[in-house]
Amino acid sequence: MTWLLKMVYGLFAYVTFLGAFVYAIGFTANVGVPKSIDSGAQAPLAESLIVNVLLLALFAVQHSVMARKGFKRVWTRVVPRALERSTFVLIASSVLFLLYWQWRPITHTVWSTTDPTTVAICSAIFAIGWLLVLVSTFLINHFELFGLSQVLASIRGRSLPELEFKSPGLYRYVRHPIYLGFILAFWATPVMTIGHVVFAAATTGYILLGIWFEERDLIAQFGQRYEQYRQHVGMLLPWPRAKSAARAVAGDRA
Repeated sequence: MTWLLKMVYGLFAYVTFLGAFVYAIGFTANVGVPKSIDSGAQAPLAESLIVNVLLLALFAVQHSVMARKGFKRVWTRVVPRALERSTFVLIASSVLFLLYWQWRPITHTVWSTTDPTTVAICSAIFAIGWLLVLVSTFLINHFELFGLSQVLASIRGRSLPELEFKSPGLYRYVRHPIYLGFILAFWATPVMTIGHVVFAAATTGYILLGIWFEERDLIAQFGQRYEQYRQHVGMLLPWPRAKSAARAVAGDRA
């Protein structure tokens, strides 16, 4: 019964993540979802800004705090270690659904274009961004990133191997391709509203802050090897010397 409950819990957390991920695409593109970044009931500007910033801050705090090793040491005294990652994923996804639900659109236009070529370029960058996010998760073990590998290992009575120091695929050229993908997806739009700018700017700022925390943890774990990786591989943009990088994994597991 215990293994069945673990499996159901892990699968539920993973399916919740998939729902949040797919909804995020429609939310930022204003397509195919009942409530998007620029649709829904509008509120006074001050209220909208306050609510939206608080929603974004809630996700940032939850994501950052629960990803830190110190919190995990305490948290796993309450939550089984095998379910720690699934619980993180479930809570993060739930916070995202809260954001989608309570988001206040601010539809004043910052820029807008109907030029077919420009619209096509924006759409292509948007699609590339989300594809980059998804592909990068598989490069660093998608199912471990979202908790299923930990659940399966626990059911089988095994332990996951220690995190290896490597740079698969895109990680040879950019240390954080997942974050790069999010930035591309959030900013590439032919119609940019104030609400969309708030969302994109806040998430970009959080990504840069998250990278600082994440890389501090990676340096503590891998030491000089990760320092050398940083020297040869760009954080979000590829550097000319990227091909000579030491084999390293750029994290994105927080």
